[in-house]
Amino acid sequence: MSVYHDEIEIEDFEYDEEDDIYYYPCPCGDRFQISKAELISGEEVATCPSCSLIVKVIYDPKDFKVVLEEEKRRTSTITDKPQLETA
Repeated sequence: MSVYHDEIEIEDFEYDEEDDIYYYPCPCGDRFQISKAELISGEEVATCPSCSLIVKVIYDPKDFKVVLEEEKRRTSTITDKPQLETA
C-alpha cells in the first residue's frame, strides 16, 4: 500500500506538450511528474525525481484512451500513402 503525499486532479497539473508529461509542484522544490503514456496505461501515481514523495493523480482513464484513439487515427491518415496501380 502506498502512502500518498496528496491526491491531485489532473486538471491541476501543468502539461508540457513537447515532452508529453504532466507536472505539479512538489514541496521539495522540484515537480511531480507523470507521462501521458503512463496515464493512458492506467498509472495513477506521479513521482518526484528529487525526493520520495508521490501523489495520486485523479483522472478518468477513459479520457486518455479517447485521446490515444484520436492520435492513432490522425497518424494513420497522415502516414497512409496512396497505392499506385500497376498495369
